[in-house]
Parts: sequence; C-alpha cells; structure tokens
Amino acid sequence: MVTRGSKNWPDTTFPNGEGMSVTGCSSGIGRAVAVHLAQRGFTVFATVRKLDDVEKLRELKIPNLLPTYPLDLSKLDHLPGIVQTVTGGGSIAPIELMDLDKFRLELETRILGPVALLQSFLPLIRQGRGRIVWIVTPGLIPIPYVSSIHACDFAVNCLARAHQLELKQWRIPSIQIRCGGIKTAAPGESTRELEESLRQWPKERVGVYAHALQKEQEEFAVFDTKRTDPEEVAKVVHTALCAGKPKRTYKVGYMARAAAMLELLPQSAVDQIMAKRT
Repeated sequence: MVTRGSKNWPDTTFPNGEGMSVTGCSSGIGRAVAVHLAQRGFTVFATVRKLDDVEKLRELKIPNLLPTYPLDLSKLDHLPGIVQTVTGGGSIAPIELMDLDKFRLELETRILGPVALLQSFLPLIRQGRGRIVWIVTPGLIPIPYVSSIHACDFAVNCLARAHQLELKQWRIPSIQIRCGGIKTAAPGESTRELEESLRQWPKERVGVYAHALQKEQEEFAVFDTKRTDPEEVAKVVHTALCAGKPKRTYKVGYMARAAAMLELLPQSAVDQIMAKRT
C-alpha cells in the first residue's frame, strides 16, 4: 500500500517534497516503488519488517528514502510507532490442504493490517488532501491452488471500491494498481513451500491432486520466465500519485490486461474458461 500526503502534514517536515508511506519495502514491488519515488523527489517512509532491511536501504544513500522499522502488518501493535515516525507471497495449495495458520497470517497481512494502517493514517491523508494506492493482483478471477492469494485480492478490491465511495466527499482517490506477473521473490518461495508441503501432506489426500499440482507447477515455471520487472510497477505508481485526475485502476505486468478483459465477461463465462485450463 502507498499513501500520499503533503508537505503540510502537521508536525512533519518533508525537506524533499511530498511525503509517502510505502509498505513492504524489503524487496520486490515495495522496494522498487520506494526507491523510484525517492529518486524523484518524494520523501518516502519505507516500512520494513527486519532491521537488516533498514541497513540495506540505507546503503543506497538516497537522502529522502527513510527506512521505517518495524512494520509487520500481521502485528497491529507495530502501527502506532510507524504513524508516530511519519507524523504486504501466498501459498500454492488446494483449499482442502491449505494450512489454516498460514492462511490466517495471509489474511491479517494483506487485509486486516492494511485496513488498520489506513485507519491510522487517514486523518493525515484527509488534512493533506492525499491519495491511497492499493497494489493488488487482477483478483476477480478464480485461479485454482492459489486461492489464499486471490481471496485476499477479492477482498481488497471490495475495500478499495467501497472506500472510494466513502471518501467521495473529500475527493481522496482510492486507486488500485492491478499487477499481473511481476518478478519478485514470492514465486520462488511459493514453489519451495509447495515442494515442502508435498512431502508433508498425507499421501492418501495429496495423491488425488498430484497430477493437477504437477501441471500447475509446470505452468507456473513457464509463467515465471515472462514476469515483468517491478520497476514498471513503480513507474505506474508514480503516474497514479502525480496525475491530476488519476484513474481508479491501472494495469501493469505480464497478463494484467488479459485478466482485465476476462473481468468484463459474465461470471459464468469466466468460470467456464478457467475450468477448461484445469
């Protein structure tokens, strides 16, 4: 998530232009967005979960890139300290074998945590006439074996659209950046986690999914070779933050536009298309 305020936020000094808070800056999209914005004059509060990541960001020696630690969006007690300073890979698994503890953490990190963060920042965003950017997948398509990821994005889509209506009176944009395949560490981690899960799941239950999961792994491997560099996401975020009249949604990354086209079809038609590929 990216939240944009202004250099007139109360009790805050932004020596290099407007202030931004960017979550998930340890790697991947979050890091690319934070660095891209900081290099273009924004003061960026780049939140990370680990102290080592603070040092890695400081090594870049970008004066207005300000690492902010700790922020683990699954731990709501981290939020007050982050707000005071400024004043979220998913699993591959069939639903039947989904690790509920990991799914709970996914829900907390990708839904509950961002909402709590937004609640904390919204008074400042309102005063600074800022805007909110949600970075999600093209989430309105049912994709088997990665429902822990896409269920969150279904929810975020609802939150972002509902929030746009709630913020209408203040003209605060609630923007979605819908990302297709992006080169991050998450796909590799998900693949390694799936391999470990296949060894741990009960053989009599995993056997019924063995062929489908093998096919899915092969398709993901091909998909991973075509992913888009996260710097392209950063460019789109920059556009969304700076546009006089930003769009409600932006699309970036491999297959993002194809996914958007599917969303225009009736749900029954989308389900039939997705059923043919499984």
